[in-house]
Amino acid sequence: MLAIFKKDFRAYFTSPVGYLYLGAYILVLNLYFYIYNALGGGTSLGSIFSFMLLVMMFLTPILTMRVFSEEYKQKTDQLMFTSSVKLSGIVIGKYLSSLAIFLCLLLLTLFWPATIALIGQNNMAEVIGNYIGMFCIGAAYIAMGIFISSLTENQVIAAVGSLGLFVGLYLLEMLTSYFSTAMPGWVASSLQFISVFGRYNELTMGLLALDDIVYFLSVGAVFIFLTARVLEKRRWS
Repeated sequence: MLAIFKKDFRAYFTSPVGYLYLGAYILVLNLYFYIYNALGGGTSLGSIFSFMLLVMMFLTPILTMRVFSEEYKQKTDQLMFTSSVKLSGIVIGKYLSSLAIFLCLLLLTLFWPATIALIGQNNMAEVIGNYIGMFCIGAAYIAMGIFISSLTENQVIAAVGSLGLFVGLYLLEMLTSYFSTAMPGWVASSLQFISVFGRYNELTMGLLALDDIVYFLSVGAVFIFLTARVLEKRRWS
């Protein structure tokens, strides 16, 4: 698993993918930070993290589209299937390498609260909650994206499929919020229970409930399991 992690982590920086992902994120988010916080004098980071969540839907597919699709296209998946590493270990290793790139991104944004500290005062509960929430939803998105990547050898299809899934979840959240009063109580409660964004919003307010953390961990675990099952089926096909 460690060998898979190292190989894939290095691969992000021996191809344009890692630089494109980090560069696009930092360029767009820093521009927003400069306009809203530096020029506008805003001392709250809640707005930029909300914008970051929107950007994440469009850029996470860039990070995950190649994870398995590239292996299929280059016919190196057979090497994976015949290696001594279990399929679950392969999936986890690849997942952790993508998650490590996302952590690099979060580390690059730490100058935001540092800058706010120079011009005002940070709401530390908000800052910590947003970073934890962003990490949790990023971890869930990456697991979903890797699962989509395991279904096809076409990276474009993998990217579009992941984007469609993320946008679909976002639209479902909006429709649920808009029509919640018109829904039966049990339907609204069920949708609220599985809502990715509802739980994320609670974390960003500094409400670090254990069930929300477990929920995001469970989402990641489910999609990692599904990815391993897809590889198992492909191995014997």
